[in-house]
Amino acid sequence: MTRIAIVTDSTCDMPAEWDERRRVHVIPIHIRFGEESFLEGIEIDENGFYDRVNRDGVIPQTSQPNPEEFASFYRSLSKEYDAVISMHVTARLSGTYQSAAIAADMVKDEITVRPYDSACGSAGLGFMAREALALIDQGGTLESVLARLDTIRRRMNILLTPETLKYAAMSGRVSSLGHAMASLLNIKPIIVLDEGELIAGERVRTRRRAWQRMVEMMQERLGNAPANVAVVHARDPQSGKALQQLAESAFNCERVWLTTLAPSVAVHLGPGTVGLVGYRL
Repeated sequence: MTRIAIVTDSTCDMPAEWDERRRVHVIPIHIRFGEESFLEGIEIDENGFYDRVNRDGVIPQTSQPNPEEFASFYRSLSKEYDAVISMHVTARLSGTYQSAAIAADMVKDEITVRPYDSACGSAGLGFMAREALALIDQGGTLESVLARLDTIRRRMNILLTPETLKYAAMSGRVSSLGHAMASLLNIKPIIVLDEGELIAGERVRTRRRAWQRMVEMMQERLGNAPANVAVVHARDPQSGKALQQLAESAFNCERVWLTTLAPSVAVHLGPGTVGLVGYRL
């Protein structure tokens, strides 16, 4: 039986309760404050990230691991595994997938690597990794796991609302933002992941209404079908738990999971961001 490793990057968010966290191989995103660069989750954690943002008063930049880093990472797995599925944050917003694809070709004579563009990130990527591991445990082949990932990718929904538009405006990662008018009117946009891109969609007047509207929008997408659902938050567990409570009775799922947004994702939306991630099984 082919021994398959699951590799992802540090934009992948998985709830603390998941044992699978220990079985996923994570390559870190680079977070840069000026001339200083840190490996996410290794050289800088969530607390260190936000402390530095508050201290410096600037929003850092992020960059993907380079192909050489990926190649070294894959080679380190070649003694224990025959193949790798390397799933990464949406290629529309990051060069991580492209780096992985270049590295896969570099090591093709040493280990089989299948780079995979998740077209999402955060807990969406976490759900993908978890399902991939479950299929591998059941004896799934490389192709059967990739086929399931394709299904999840088509069904994935991610809705987010930031507390402030400052970070999103500075990052330039959200289309159709209308920052000046929204800030003036204290309007809260609901940001939708659409075909791998973050699009500012509906706008509402209050945070609470934004949370309620996200639940309604996710209900429209999932209906009463069995689903996986998670709430994500950026250094705002109180708001995360409030959204979790709103969502708990709204979906046909095992439970509504709660997890934090990785700093490499939160940097583009800011602390106080909360969101819903869900897909039909």
